[in-house]
Amino acid sequence: QVQLVDSGGGLVQPGGSLKLSCVVSGGIFSVAAMGWYRQAPGKQREFVARISAGEGTFYSDSVKGRFTISRDNTQNTVYLQMSSLQPEDTAVYYCNYGPNPRGIPGGDWGQGTQVTVSS
Repeated sequence: QVQLVDSGGGLVQPGGSLKLSCVVSGGIFSVAAMGWYRQAPGKQREFVARISAGEGTFYSDSVKGRFTISRDNTQNTVYLQMSSLQPEDTAVYYCNYGPNPRGIPGGDWGQGTQVTVSS
């Protein structure tokens, strides 16, 4: 059974930065694609970023150029570095194990970490 633990959320001012982490256990991390998704209040969960096992990356248009997804296979951890944050980035962020190349999520999720962008 795959387990994912998200962390790193918090309150940040517009224009600020945060780095999210997701530690994975129980799976074969090094051969799995990993993804980040987010869900704002009253909205559906949406794709944010994906990184393949070969470290190819793919971003939603709304975060491209501001967010960077990366992975450390020695630590079974995937990261999301978020910069130039805006109030519309406020959401609960979830990591996901095994999203497909189109961004359709796999079946295993982290518990979510809240990101709030506000002055």
